[in-house]
Amino acid sequence: MTRIDETRDFVPVRFAVLTVSDTRTLADDRSGDTLKERIEGAGHVLAARTIVKDDIAAIRETVAAWIADAEIDAILTTGGTGFTGRDVTPEALEPLFDKRMDGFSAVFHAISAAKIGTSTIQSRATAGLAGTTFVFCLPGSPGACKDAWDGILSLQFDYRHRPCNFVEIMPRLDEHMRRGAGG
Repeated sequence: MTRIDETRDFVPVRFAVLTVSDTRTLADDRSGDTLKERIEGAGHVLAARTIVKDDIAAIRETVAAWIADAEIDAILTTGGTGFTGRDVTPEALEPLFDKRMDGFSAVFHAISAAKIGTSTIQSRATAGLAGTTFVFCLPGSPGACKDAWDGILSLQFDYRHRPCNFVEIMPRLDEHMRRGAGG
């Protein structure tokens, strides 16, 4: 099973948080606040945070700029993963993924199902790797953000987590680009 290896030093990761909403502001963004508190509480760095409307171009533009920013390692979005007409976060971001992370959605839904039952199927939570940046699309509720962070992300972004974690593979995420550059 998983464990924390106390012989390893903690390595902080730089996160960006994007809330996708037509109605939220920073003053009432409970999901964004939940992610901010958990990121900083774990010892990581909140490198950027903003809110954009449920608009494919606006979502994609913000996230693409963060992907290009070497000071951001991981992006967490919250909102826009449902089925209503305005829910477009997966459509905006999945085209940016170089690699999909299907396991994230599967584990997220398992955790969510234990708490909210079959209603978890109403979420299109997704994740992937874009260049060397991890991108996670979470539902817009504070509870779903807590479930994703507490049950998955806090462990995978802790270098001490065994048997493996994202932090230890981060230096190798661009191997395919470096290999191609050499010949």
